[in-house]
Amino acid sequence: MRQPLVAITSDVRTFENYTWHAAPDQYLMAAYEAAGVIPLIVPSFGESLDIDAILDGVDGVLITGSKSNVHPALYGVEPSEAHEPYDSARDATSLPLIRRAIERGVPLLAICRGIQELNVALGGTLATEIQDLHGRMDHRAPQSDQQTERFAIRHPVHIKPGSCLAKVMQSDAIQVNSVHRQAIDRPAPQLDIEAVADDGTIEAVSVKTARAFAVGVQWHPEYWVKSDSPSRKIFAAFGDAARAHKASRERMQAAE
Repeated sequence: MRQPLVAITSDVRTFENYTWHAAPDQYLMAAYEAAGVIPLIVPSFGESLDIDAILDGVDGVLITGSKSNVHPALYGVEPSEAHEPYDSARDATSLPLIRRAIERGVPLLAICRGIQELNVALGGTLATEIQDLHGRMDHRAPQSDQQTERFAIRHPVHIKPGSCLAKVMQSDAIQVNSVHRQAIDRPAPQLDIEAVADDGTIEAVSVKTARAFAVGVQWHPEYWVKSDSPSRKIFAAFGDAARAHKASRERMQAAE
């Protein structure tokens, strides 16, 4: 069977006198090598995109992390400098893509900004600068010019027994990295909390009503898929779900 195709969200960036629709290499390589799928970057064209046409041609959706944040107006909060920077073109693309993928039963993996987009897309809210909240640890990346130090695995998360993530990990706790200053505040009604950090920060969720794998994680498994077993397991589970979706789709097409 040919490898499944997976849609990857893009950030809009301006440099070298061009506007780029791009995704970091780590996500693309993790999808290709650990999930065994072929990643296709979706341009952030917002409402002009035919989301159903995209989902007709893919067997999974990967929502990447990003330096930008979901615009707070999308979850009913007054914007401030603490919420910046923004990427409104991405918001206008990724949120409807998430909602429609879930409606259609297309496997979904959402990472960092992605889990926050997943929560907002389904009606939840976010908290910003969580390191300033009482009782919270500092979830931001360590100060370093070296990416391996910034993305170092450094704290535990506790996994809900019997959850989707528990079945994937075969464990009730794993060690993860932490490179974020925003997090889920009020979870969307459709989400189950799958894992939390020691300070109560929501680290993973799944979609209660999803017909396929639909998981969001706040950490960055894409960075360590070659050397860290839990990181690789997440992408492997996503890849397995994409292959199952592809096989089901091909059976339905053959029966028509």
